[in-house]
Amino acid sequence: MPPSLILINPWIYDFAAYDLWSKPLGLLYVAGYLRHCGFKIRLIDCLDVHHPGMTADPSTKKPTRRAYGTGKYWRREVPRPLSLKHIQRPYSRYGISLELFQEELSKIQNPKAILVTSLMTYWYPGVEEVIGLCEKIHPHVPVILGGIYARLCHNHAVENSGADLVATNHNLDSLLEILNNCGISLPGSPPGPDRTPRPAFDLLTRPEYICILTSTGCPNRCRYCASHFLNPDRILRDPGEVLEEILHWHRNFSVRDFAFYDDALLVSFDKHLAPLLEKLARLDLGLRFHTPNALHIKEITQGIAALMHRTGFTTIRLGLETSDFSIHRDLDNKVTEGDFERAVNSLLKAGFAKNQVGAYILIGLPGQSVDSVFETIDFVGKTGATPYLSEYSPIPHTALWKQAVNNSKYDLAEEPLFHNNTLLPCWDGSRIKELPRLKKRVLGIRQK
Repeated sequence: MPPSLILINPWIYDFAAYDLWSKPLGLLYVAGYLRHCGFKIRLIDCLDVHHPGMTADPSTKKPTRRAYGTGKYWRREVPRPLSLKHIQRPYSRYGISLELFQEELSKIQNPKAILVTSLMTYWYPGVEEVIGLCEKIHPHVPVILGGIYARLCHNHAVENSGADLVATNHNLDSLLEILNNCGISLPGSPPGPDRTPRPAFDLLTRPEYICILTSTGCPNRCRYCASHFLNPDRILRDPGEVLEEILHWHRNFSVRDFAFYDDALLVSFDKHLAPLLEKLARLDLGLRFHTPNALHIKEITQGIAALMHRTGFTTIRLGLETSDFSIHRDLDNKVTEGDFERAVNSLLKAGFAKNQVGAYILIGLPGQSVDSVFETIDFVGKTGATPYLSEYSPIPHTALWKQAVNNSKYDLAEEPLFHNNTLLPCWDGSRIKELPRLKKRVLGIRQK
């Protein structure tokens, strides 16, 4: 009997949460890798909207699901943490019930280790709760914490999470060393260095969509983004391998929707993404592709837009952030005057509808004025694209972090709960009061 490992995706504790092609891709890569090594993998996804055990829970409203596999999570309102008591909004645990989680965890006998992932830094209460229940139900089993929170807020995670070990190395091979140090022997052989097993989406109850990585890392060093810290190396996957992965999920699981998780999907387009899209376009399988992580505006040409449209891209999101180019020079220097208009025009000419082309607008940046946001919203609307407000969350290990700490009334360095973008932690009260007007302006453009 192969040794068992439990992998857990924790609950979200937040004022709001929405499944916008949100899956724990890193954890699923770990699952696929360790399964290849011979371990028996048991996945508990606390955000599983299709868990059959939740249908019998009358106290929680069934989540509404929308187009392309997105939608709401199961949700139960819970008391706000003490540090967030001043925020007059409902605070909730998103995901399956505590009782169902404990039932699932108790079913698994004699696991060798429990691996817990973490995403947003301010979602750590879900991490702590999961680990506490693991220690209660499997008291002598080592708990290993990894993921984004574990890496960005390592000291906080070590001191507060309750994990036996907090991993910071994202290399999959290093995980085998961690398990070995816990006295867990490798039951099989690891994969070769030239091929990583595909992420184990088949362990999910019902995979409505698949998240795809064609590359890791980003050549830009945007001051608000932690990509260079989390993935310092730019690595391009073989287009043929990516195509095989997409076809696997479509043919064997009837999946039609795929969300690209790349931070720089269009960079090095001709030698990297173009061969993949050309093959997909020729196959004409009726697939739909989505870009929630935003595309680099400067890379979009008429030819690229046309190929994306032929391939089946359905949701386009562009990383504009602001139309104030004096701010761009300080933030990212990735967009120059005229780039956005050319990109949107190319996409619309290629056949994309206006409501398919959205632009993210950062709001809540240190030193940013409300007028600047209004101007950017109107700028996006005039080009024919759809504006989407994206509240800024201060992130440790970014170039903007120190400025964020200095501009916030909250103790960002000590309490990750204050990183929550709902707080707009780097804006004062007068600017935060303008948020309803900003949202109303966005809504007016969308309804035209």
